[in-house]
Amino acid sequence: MTRPPALFDLSNTAWRMGTGIATYARNLALAARAAGYGADALVSSDVTVDPADPVLSDVQLFDFRPEPVLPWLVPTLGAIRGVVRTPFGFSPARLPQAGAVLRPPAAAAQLAAFTDFYVGTRMFEAARTGFYVYGRFARIRMPQPPALFHATHPLPVRVAGAPNIVTIHDLVPLRLPYMTLDNKRYFYRLVKRHLADADHIVTVSEYSKRDIMALFGVPETRITNTYQAVTLPQQAVDRSDDEVANDITHLFELDPGGYYLFVGALEPKKNVGRLIDAYAASGSRRPLVIAGGAGWQNKQELERIRDPRFSNYRLVDSTISKFERVRRIEYLPLQQLVTLMRGARALLFPSVFEGFGLPVLEAMSLGTPVMTSNTTSLPEVAGDAALLVDPQDVGAMARAIRRLDNDNDLLGELSRRGRRQATLFSMEAYQQRIAALYGRLLG
Repeated sequence: MTRPPALFDLSNTAWRMGTGIATYARNLALAARAAGYGADALVSSDVTVDPADPVLSDVQLFDFRPEPVLPWLVPTLGAIRGVVRTPFGFSPARLPQAGAVLRPPAAAAQLAAFTDFYVGTRMFEAARTGFYVYGRFARIRMPQPPALFHATHPLPVRVAGAPNIVTIHDLVPLRLPYMTLDNKRYFYRLVKRHLADADHIVTVSEYSKRDIMALFGVPETRITNTYQAVTLPQQAVDRSDDEVANDITHLFELDPGGYYLFVGALEPKKNVGRLIDAYAASGSRRPLVIAGGAGWQNKQELERIRDPRFSNYRLVDSTISKFERVRRIEYLPLQQLVTLMRGARALLFPSVFEGFGLPVLEAMSLGTPVMTSNTTSLPEVAGDAALLVDPQDVGAMARAIRRLDNDNDLLGELSRRGRRQATLFSMEAYQQRIAALYGRLLG
């Protein structure tokens, strides 16, 4: 007997921006397929898609329009739509597969994990407004009920006729309300409702599992930790050391193995300000590269990055050029980010709070030594394969950077341990955990 496919949520902004949630959805879909299920996607589109025209619908799905002349108009119309539509629910339409659009590599890899796509215009946005107003989830009616619906993060929707599972990655908005821009009341109500009504809760670390159980009194039988998996572009992983070194030298103007790397958005919980202070206190002359998006509440971090004390001048081929010891790269394609991570002397990731901490796992899988925090989920992921530091202690971080600067034997040992630790979070191990969970829930 053929099993119905599993269903996972997506937004078409996810494959434009390459979000962590998009990667998580892709890995879930691949795990479901390995367990013998199909994998379909429930898509919230930025624009109205016409399924009656296969070519046009494909074009519309990838149509990312510029900001409107009246920026308040779209959210206002969305709010009205949410208030009007939520009581009646949503019936997404199946998209035909026309293949009209030449998909960017990141989008192609993301979407290849799914078989069919069911789309509703700004469906998730409308459901959020509806939940805010009515306090109830929007009902999604599929043409055929899936085997299950697995929401990759808390969404105020429920798919009719199937078990509904939701992943709660962490409780950062509640644990660190002063470090996020989320509507805390909304997030609290949404999580509490999921914990009461979802058929099962998934999370990504033992720390997050204990945190959810403690704060909300959830019985252990209702929540499963599946961890996450590391999946990096094989083409980037398989490149030779010489090719990586060439790109490091010519694309980034860095010395292979001669710089430190931080990966993540400039937001308070990532602790970039203290990291820069620790780097300065360490006395290291190797550059610190900060790769990630703008984030929020980052004025002080940006000022530290632009601090004149990190500007030097050097003579190259009879030319004097400016050299920034702390350098920010706002966006990189994933393959280039893997190259930058492979070429780093070490990843420095002293985050204050993480539900999992994927950059740590990615670096370890590539053999890049890691310094990270001794708090929240990060010790689970790092094991004995990283230097663990108190993220609030600038002095401790500075001492760790000096050790990385001066001890090549330590680097080699961390690299070996990191590769070994990363195997615990392989895609194969992840697929086994997801298969066991789905099998247990569906019988």
